[in-house]
Amino acid sequence: MAAPPGIAPRWPIPTNPPVNDPILFAKAMRDIRLTWRARGVLAELATGYDDGQEPTISALAGLTRQDRSAAEGREAFSKAVKELRHVGYLVPDASTSTGVGERLLVDLTPAADAHLVPDHWGRSAAEEGR
Repeated sequence: MAAPPGIAPRWPIPTNPPVNDPILFAKAMRDIRLTWRARGVLAELATGYDDGQEPTISALAGLTRQDRSAAEGREAFSKAVKELRHVGYLVPDASTSTGVGERLLVDLTPAADAHLVPDHWGRSAAEEGR
């Protein structure tokens, strides 16, 4: 859901296209090691923010119920971030002053080894040469 008219977002709308490799991004979005929720968080964080304009994890987790509208709550978001960190899609930014990785950087390297669902939907035996 979009914010009501006249209410500006808390951070800029991305003006740059994602800089990530589109093949790795597609594989990450289909990586069955991740829940759908985690894939959504990864898509949000990988969506072409200008350098230094990316929302921090605490800014996203701290959105009020009204601000996040239909988005899931803090606990669900935190679980998704932990999942992404565990698989390696989010890594702490070494320049974070607190040293706790408030700003997490997207790393799509794990997508090279993504676990993908076998492609056997929508194909008949005749199409597959059986």
